[in-house]
Amino acid sequence: MLKAVAKRKKKLEVEEVLEFLIAMPERQVVLRFPECSWWRTQDSQDIRGHPCRKDLYPCRKCSEGYSSCLRNVYCHTMTKMNSVIFYVIIVLGLILIKIQLSDGSELIIKRPRANLTHVPKDLPLTTTTLDLSQNNISELQTSDILSLSKLRALMMPYNRLQYLDIGVFEFNTELEYLDLSHNELRVISCHPTVNFKHLDLSFNAFAALPICKEFGNMSQLNFLGLSGSRVQSASVQPIAHLYISQVLLVLGDTYGEREDPECLQHINTGALHVVFPEKREFGFMLDVSVSTVNSLELSNIKCGHENSTCSHFLSALLKLRKNPGLSSLTLNNIETSWDSFLEILQSVWHSPVKYFSISNMTLQGQVEFRNFNYSDTSLKALSIHQVVSEVYSLPQKYIYGIFSNMNIQNFTVSGTRMLHMLCPSKVSPFLYLDFTDNLLTDTVFKDCRNLVELKTLSLQKNQLKKLENTILMSAEMKSLEKLDVSQNFLQYSEEENLCSWTESLLVLNLSSNMLTDSVFRCLPPKVKVLDLHNNRIMSIPKDITYLQDLQELNVASNSLTDLPGCRAFSSLSVLVIEHNLVSHPSVDFFQSCQKIRSLTAGNNPFRCTCELREFIRNIGHISGEVVEGWPDAYRCDSPESAKGTPLQDFHMSPLSCDTVLLIVTVGATLLGLVAIMAFLWLYFDLPWYLRMMCQWTQTRHRARNIPEEELQRKLQFHAFVSYSGHDSTWVKNELLPNLEKDGIQICLHERNFIPGKSIMENIIHFIEKSYKSIFVLSPHFIQSEWCHYELYFAHHNLFHEGSDNLILILLEPIPQYSIPSKYHKLKSLMAQRTYLEWPMENSKHRLFWANLRATINVKLVSQAETTCHIQR
Repeated sequence: MLKAVAKRKKKLEVEEVLEFLIAMPERQVVLRFPECSWWRTQDSQDIRGHPCRKDLYPCRKCSEGYSSCLRNVYCHTMTKMNSVIFYVIIVLGLILIKIQLSDGSELIIKRPRANLTHVPKDLPLTTTTLDLSQNNISELQTSDILSLSKLRALMMPYNRLQYLDIGVFEFNTELEYLDLSHNELRVISCHPTVNFKHLDLSFNAFAALPICKEFGNMSQLNFLGLSGSRVQSASVQPIAHLYISQVLLVLGDTYGEREDPECLQHINTGALHVVFPEKREFGFMLDVSVSTVNSLELSNIKCGHENSTCSHFLSALLKLRKNPGLSSLTLNNIETSWDSFLEILQSVWHSPVKYFSISNMTLQGQVEFRNFNYSDTSLKALSIHQVVSEVYSLPQKYIYGIFSNMNIQNFTVSGTRMLHMLCPSKVSPFLYLDFTDNLLTDTVFKDCRNLVELKTLSLQKNQLKKLENTILMSAEMKSLEKLDVSQNFLQYSEEENLCSWTESLLVLNLSSNMLTDSVFRCLPPKVKVLDLHNNRIMSIPKDITYLQDLQELNVASNSLTDLPGCRAFSSLSVLVIEHNLVSHPSVDFFQSCQKIRSLTAGNNPFRCTCELREFIRNIGHISGEVVEGWPDAYRCDSPESAKGTPLQDFHMSPLSCDTVLLIVTVGATLLGLVAIMAFLWLYFDLPWYLRMMCQWTQTRHRARNIPEEELQRKLQFHAFVSYSGHDSTWVKNELLPNLEKDGIQICLHERNFIPGKSIMENIIHFIEKSYKSIFVLSPHFIQSEWCHYELYFAHHNLFHEGSDNLILILLEPIPQYSIPSKYHKLKSLMAQRTYLEWPMENSKHRLFWANLRATINVKLVSQAETTCHIQR
């Protein structure tokens, strides 16, 4: 199913849509207009047979004719296949006009190495760049990319295309970049409407150059990649009038059988790259001295092996002298002898070339001594990269002497396993020397005083071991500004007491060596950019060289535990200190480094504790302008509970980090608690309750010494009566007569208290021996402390024994406000428990006594002693 949804800025041309659908593969399609739709079924042969045609079954409102139907009808048709009804509703919004995208909008789709055999069908309609490189696609059809109306770049190198019809891009009117290199193309069919800016057909299997006459209309073409085994002047003529910035020409394996030496003279380009057949001896007559070329690159040069010469190639180089505009020459993948190499070098030396580069060269044979002519040259820069010498015995002094005495400004020799380089025999014009990736040792340029003009020296990836020798070497280079000795084995020993850097040195790269903290005691005094990353530095000493001009410092990938201050680096503006051991950076870093404008301190094992809060606060305020990698590269490493948390999300309360504030808060809380406890102590008369508890505890403790048979005695009384002395008349005249006449045994202290025991022990004892405890409540009762004792112990016995043994008789009303605060239990009991109220009417007395007798009437096992009476 295909879907296309977009905003249309023009009306769709109906005939355009029909022609497109005719070209589509057989499938069910629904084309939906604003007011009309139809479908094409799998057995339909002509999309023009839509329901609006009068030879088919008409839809509603289709009688007006074809155009009217398209404007007004919305219909659907069903197809029956093999007696099985399929209801298909497939919505296809086809956009065949240009979509006006906003400036700079891009949608890049990349599917390299996906083992694709055809162009995917699920590509977004707004795709602008499509990369399908390194797949197995063997065919490219119009329908593959027809819906990609905004496609501007298509890259399909390293596939299996064999045939190309440029007409497939007819509807991709914005396509300007097409790369079909490294395929199997043999045939190409052109189309007059395509106007590419970049077209690469190189490294294919064309017999002749794939240049159509339509190429002459590509007025915007900037890059053209071609390949072929036959290159004739006539095949180049169609593009002779075009100026193409870059041309890549790959010659096939059979090139040279019928060679046209002048065929390239018709190409009008500024940069020409010719790739000769690989592994074939260079015996070609091709003239590569195109008059308009200022940059020439030649690849796959093989000559000078086994008694053969490089005469043909040297002849081609000689022809370059007739092109005064040629400034750059590059030779790639060369196999030759040492003598031929020197001849090539000598030939280019006297050509108009200013920049000469040689890459991937294999040298054989012995060297014949000859003088090198340094005169009459335009050469400014010579670069030699990746050289393999298959000769183990060479006159190295002779070869190094040729290089060291060249009167040019820039000289590069990298990846050659060069062991040494001589000091020039006289003052050299060298401004730039790059000897990266060789085997140079500490003796290079030792005591060399003829490189006084040298400004840049790179000895990266060599075998340097002592920084002291590098310092001495630089001391003789009075103009040296940039020195790169990274990726060596440098160490510095303070015992040598050598620190005589050249004062002109501004940029120093000492990264990826074996330097320690001591290196900071010997650095160039005027250095502005210092790179010390990936060494063995654990700290920056305080007694270091004062570098007032240092602006950029890189100490990443060391073992530093803190951010360096700027006391010795007053001009520091860029600091890189990532991948170290910084766990809690100094809080005063930003105060001491006022000029810092870029800080890279991520990927350190930050310990997220209180000490880090101030640093996070400072770094958060300026992160947008100064801190690189914030916040993603800044995460907690410890404690374990916070590991992985971004620093910006780490928070700790001020209370947990401020000791003074913590002490004040805890102290204030404790004082508040003490004040509350004191208030409660006094308000609820806690001392009184404490004394009662002590008495109870003492009594219970004494009870443990009583024999077990005595403790197991049964209840002796139906009720224990507690009352105020002012209420004794009511107790004796009303309570006792009405209860005891029915055989109910009442305990009063006057009858049953045991002489010799304390009053407290007697109270506790007889409350426990009584089935119920009756409390006669009145205003006098709440004034009696002994009554409160009895109420307290009876209530305590209630919870201790787990029984409901309290009976409250309200003899007279008691206002709540008149109850003292220490009678907190009395207030609680009166609010929670039901009490008997003494009625004033005589008619109600009988019911009162009946209720009371029913409450306390229980059969006692043993007879109680005579009535005990307590009076206050």
